[in-house]
Amino acid sequence: MRCPFCRLDNDRVIDSRASDDGFAIRRRRECLDCKRRYSTYERLEEMSLKVVKKHGGREPFSREKMRHGLARACWKRPISDEQIDGVVAQVESEIYAKFDTEVDSEHLGALVMQYLGELDQVAFVRFASVYREFEDVRDFVDELQPMLIAKRIGDG
Repeated sequence: MRCPFCRLDNDRVIDSRASDDGFAIRRRRECLDCKRRYSTYERLEEMSLKVVKKHGGREPFSREKMRHGLARACWKRPISDEQIDGVVAQVESEIYAKFDTEVDSEHLGALVMQYLGELDQVAFVRFASVYREFEDVRDFVDELQPMLIAKRIGDG
């Protein structure tokens, strides 16, 4: 592994831990030349899963693309990077367990919204507004209606 700072290939592993619900190994490394530390992640290379987009096109599943969308929805919310990574790991685990070669973007988005709704309602609405392509305030109200009803029942 090359050091990201000095670019030399001379390091040692300081610590290894399971990460992403056991689907990755996080290794803490130290460069023996510049003495700086950094982390690397080792993940099982899965079979190539394709996402079938709304328009019918297909593209490779990208955990980074999903993480980026979640991070944008969670921007300026009290949500840690670890919580976002947890949602990514849960969704990724579920789609690899249920699908062999392809998953519809609608199913993928619904899973993300399910886990995000449990984490933060504002982030949920932000994600839903982009994912469901809200065009006006009525779309927001329609999406929020089940949450508002559930809150009224819970406060009952």
